Amino acid sequence: MNPAHEFLNHLTRRQFFSGAGLAMGGVALNLLASRLRGAPARHPALEARVHPPLAGFPHFAPKAKRIIYLHMNGGPSQLDTFDYKPQLQERFDQDLPESIRMGQRITTMTSGQTRFPVAPSIFPFAQHGQCGTWVSDLLPYTSRIVDDIAVVRSVHTHAINHDPACTFLMTGSEIPGKASLGSWLSYGLGSENNDLPAFVVLTPKFSPKVAAQALFTRMWSSGFLPTSHTGVALRAQGDPVLFLENPAGVDPATRRSMLDSLGEFNRLSHARYGDPETLTRIAQYEMAFRMQTSVPELTDFSGESPATLELYGPKVKEPGSFAASCLLARRLAERNVRVIQINHRGWDQHGTLPEHLKIQCLDTDQGCYALIADLKQRGLLDDTLVVWAGEFGRTVYSQGTLTKTNYGRDHHPRCFSVWLAGGGVKCGLVYGETDDFSYNIVKDPVSLHDLNATLLHCMGVDHAKFSFKSQGLDQRLTGVEPARVVREILA
Repeated sequence: MNPAHEFLNHLTRRQFFSGAGLAMGGVALNLLASRLRGAPARHPALEARVHPPLAGFPHFAPKAKRIIYLHMNGGPSQLDTFDYKPQLQERFDQDLPESIRMGQRITTMTSGQTRFPVAPSIFPFAQHGQCGTWVSDLLPYTSRIVDDIAVVRSVHTHAINHDPACTFLMTGSEIPGKASLGSWLSYGLGSENNDLPAFVVLTPKFSPKVAAQALFTRMWSSGFLPTSHTGVALRAQGDPVLFLENPAGVDPATRRSMLDSLGEFNRLSHARYGDPETLTRIAQYEMAFRMQTSVPELTDFSGESPATLELYGPKVKEPGSFAASCLLARRLAERNVRVIQINHRGWDQHGTLPEHLKIQCLDTDQGCYALIADLKQRGLLDDTLVVWAGEFGRTVYSQGTLTKTNYGRDHHPRCFSVWLAGGGVKCGLVYGETDDFSYNIVKDPVSLHDLNATLLHCMGVDHAKFSFKSQGLDQRLTGVEPARVVREILA
């Protein structure tokens, strides 16, 4: 996909006749098909799917056709949500044993502490559902769907700070410039909806009381892949997409005529220079034109039933809320959008964790539950994969002052909890175990490469056969390190 190489290829006699023959054959077939239908001929670029799949994709029959990724940006505490450690109550304010820490790397925010006092969770846990999964009472709604989800307690990562950790979570590398999971799926599998992007990103509001890390566009960037596969971010407030509407005095017919003329110029440019980004530009102009109709219809909740709105809770009526984003995700899934990513900020509790974590859970718990329940009752959960994850976990020891009612937790990459539901995932399962301090994994570790390999597998993609040549390397979402599909959590 190097433009210089493409240009040189077009200069060769063999390449010219090969390309010209294929192109003219495609035009002829399009003209013939149009005449047989009794419709006026249109340019092939306007007839084809905007985001078609690659040849040979999917590699095998997928369990899921689409994915909804609920990213809890900041690193939720596994100790206070899904990784129940009742024995820690007896170790309150004791120093974390060196046999547990084993000299492992910690952040500069706590490396200067003279001691590392154990901070048990102050939140009660209980078993729920037929499967008996332990869940904190911070998540009363999520506890209702434990029979529909698989909780993985043994995920681990390399990164210890937010930016590289989020980049690693979404792109499989701590180094910026790689393609995100959503972009890989858009590139390989394409989209069945020509009127909406294959990859949509939502960034809901969060409580002003909590601290929040910045969100970087690299988390939904296409990196080295064609830019048409970059996630399209819908804004939480105001116009969902800026500059989408026609300016004053320009009607749809005029816009259509302008795009047709501009498309012809771009096709001439591509024929001359062979830059694949020119074709991307044509496709994106067409998508923007179609989105002028599809986006307002998508974001209009007036047709939703009172029962559905009640399911998502009162905040669903607040534009840009997490609940509204979850409902919008369901509407996107109904419209066969391939990848929907919701980034909820504010999960970085270095201090005042009991107060601030409760705020975050109140903001998201019902929305997550409603999304799963809504997808299930509409028959969409069977072929929709839902993932709930942060970029890392939190330490068992307290950052700063520890009291019976207050504590903070630092970043912890060695283990954290993720849950999955829907297409291809085994229901009512808990997988992986950590030690008594939720500090190290003692059974069934799952790396982020393993997790991404598993997500691709559910979508019908073999991660080892999915690569893109860039900078002289066959780039993969799962990198060059060994990665495996976690078949134990699959149905």
